[in-house]
Amino acid sequence: MAGTLSKYTGGQVYYYPGFQGDIHGEKLSYDLARDLTRETAWESVMRIRCGKGVRFTTYHGHFMLRSTDLLALPAVDCDKAFAMQLSLEDQLLTTQIVYFQVALLYTSSCGERRIRVHTAAAPVVTDLAEMYRQADTGAITTLLSRLAIEKSLSHKLDDARHSVQLRIVKVLKEYRNLYATQHRLGGRMIYPESLKFLVLYGLALCKSKALRGGHADVQLDERCATGFTMMTMSVKRLLKLLYPNLIRIDDYLLKAPVDADDFEKVLEKLPLFAESLDSRGLYIYDDGLRLVLWFGRNLSPNVATNILGVDLAGFADLSRALERHLKGIIISFEVVSSAMFSNVQIQPLRDSSSLDFRF
Repeated sequence: MAGTLSKYTGGQVYYYPGFQGDIHGEKLSYDLARDLTRETAWESVMRIRCGKGVRFTTYHGHFMLRSTDLLALPAVDCDKAFAMQLSLEDQLLTTQIVYFQVALLYTSSCGERRIRVHTAAAPVVTDLAEMYRQADTGAITTLLSRLAIEKSLSHKLDDARHSVQLRIVKVLKEYRNLYATQHRLGGRMIYPESLKFLVLYGLALCKSKALRGGHADVQLDERCATGFTMMTMSVKRLLKLLYPNLIRIDDYLLKAPVDADDFEKVLEKLPLFAESLDSRGLYIYDDGLRLVLWFGRNLSPNVATNILGVDLAGFADLSRALERHLKGIIISFEVVSSAMFSNVQIQPLRDSSSLDFRF
């Protein structure tokens, strides 16, 4: 399997379903250019160390594990990320700070042998509630995704999804137990502010193409490609894939021109549920891998035809304005997601059952 080769060589998988030059040609060109021009380290080895009392136990990502703390990376670039798990060696840490250090020995593209070192310090707390308050939902979700995808390779998909659910339940149950004696909680779930979106991301992970449904629910090639991609994603990119941007743009397109810098202020991101979809609207769905234009069945014909490039008599100026605004929006999304080219797809919005997305 080609994906396995990329896993042990620090590479990545690109997926072009039913390749057609006129549809996928621009994406292929962008992906090749990105591969050749991005910052890349060659013939690399990465060693990870930590302070006394803790140790790293497992590593997740695309690499070859040479020893307990040494990762062999024939190639590693700026678009790759790794996850690690650590455990306590001592029952009680005596230090107030634990240090972590990552050293990467590599050859640069210009042939120089270099070493890059990153050092981080984490405080040791005695109050478990304080640890929960400082928890990083993005990092937790990223680790859960890697663990679930790895489990899906040797177990049923149901088992992989169930493992995600069990870990989240265990985390929140432990937090609830901290306050069970102080408050009458009944059956009510409580969670720290830092983890208020953990359940949402866990549900999105279980609905992702890498894990959802059964073997017949998603094509095998697409499921595998998504899984390999998620194994190397950074926290920011993975969270966007799991909970994409959904933005209604038809009102904006009909307004006066707005500078590109103001897109974030003007365009409001909508929550991902069916009630956010209006049959009279035009929407952009962006998960970092593709941009989808959704046309509501009751959308104004003038807006729809001008965006699709039909220059109707008497609407030439409107057509140029709509096209300019729409291109500006799409370009702004592509700049943010420079690590991956987003194919633009057009999809009529008839009913929620026809959508290829799971809210």
